Amino acid sequence: MEFFHEPKIDWMGKKWYFIGLTLVLLVAGMASIAVKRGLTYGIDFRGGTLVYVKFSQQPNLDAIRNYLKKVNLGEATIQRYGPVSANQVIIGLDLQTTTSSNALDAGKRAIADALAGLSGAPPEGKVDLNNASPQTVAEHLVVADPLHLASQGSAEALRRYRELADAMVNFRNAARHSGLLADLSELNAVTGVTPGVLEALGKDFYLSSYAVGQTEIVGPKVGSDLRRQAIYVTLAGLGAMLVYIWFRFELIYGVAAVIATFHDVLITLGIFSLLSKEISLTVIAALLTLVGYSMNDTIVVFDRIRENVHLNKRESFYDLVNRSINQTLSRTILTSGLTFLAVLSLYLFGGEVIHGFALTLVIGVIIGTYSSIAIASPILVFFYQRGGKNRVGARPRALERETAGAQR
Repeated sequence: MEFFHEPKIDWMGKKWYFIGLTLVLLVAGMASIAVKRGLTYGIDFRGGTLVYVKFSQQPNLDAIRNYLKKVNLGEATIQRYGPVSANQVIIGLDLQTTTSSNALDAGKRAIADALAGLSGAPPEGKVDLNNASPQTVAEHLVVADPLHLASQGSAEALRRYRELADAMVNFRNAARHSGLLADLSELNAVTGVTPGVLEALGKDFYLSSYAVGQTEIVGPKVGSDLRRQAIYVTLAGLGAMLVYIWFRFELIYGVAAVIATFHDVLITLGIFSLLSKEISLTVIAALLTLVGYSMNDTIVVFDRIRENVHLNKRESFYDLVNRSINQTLSRTILTSGLTFLAVLSLYLFGGEVIHGFALTLVIGVIIGTYSSIAIASPILVFFYQRGGKNRVGARPRALERETAGAQR
């Protein structure tokens, strides 16, 4: 399938327009990074606390975000995860909000307290059973003593009530409920729960509309190591591709392809800064995907250039590159167009969890396709015209002599 039949677009004649556009994008992105004093990193890289919360109804993320800021929990990041019907979100707290305590559940308590305030004032003197620990439940049962175990001694009573509390909390956290009870009567399914136990729970506990689940903490040292490793991985990928293209084609092809790919990464990061988007591990994964995609697109064009060099040794390299790009134009539009539609669908309908990943690829497909034509190829032409290729092979010198002889 071809969109164009033998197009004759002078791509190299428009190279200064391309270079101008590239400079505008690079300067705008770098200026944004400088003004904001660096990129905006996600909790994976800057350190902090991730808290997983399940709601009984679809949560209002903006309301949660604004309330967390109101109670001095900083600029919390909130994103959905899992199916929409699951009503689950991940709340990320900056590191400074949890450094006051070494306990793993510091961030969990902060989020639970904030959500309790957002839901309205809880019943006075009551504890939220959906977010209570087995220890808390057991302590209340010991005081109420609905099973009349005090006569067996305090130690035995505490042990029995702790076992019952563990069973109820495990029932609450099972897959069926996912940490969220809708009614105390659901606990009738737990062995050992009697009407007296339910009555005692009803006096001391209430059921909220949310449950704070798993908590993860990423320290600043881990975040710093992840940033450094992300840079190393990206540079290692570019270096490996340079060596491959050097072996597969010639060194100058590899240099041009790596410069173009590095250009893609810089512009994508600059756009992320302009849009105030966070750099997370999923974004790094998308950047590495972008590196491979852009390099592949560039190699397709370079491979056609190399074929035409062998077949048309008397044609000027400038015209040969233009013709090679035009010959691969239909393929480029088909491949990049379909890829763009796929990643755009992910961005629009994939949900918040992969939002950064999809946005990176949406930007990257456009910039990567553009750079294969507008950056990598002009760099190749520049080195040919400047005679730079003479340092890595004799073919360009012979090509120049043959072209010069044909012109005479």
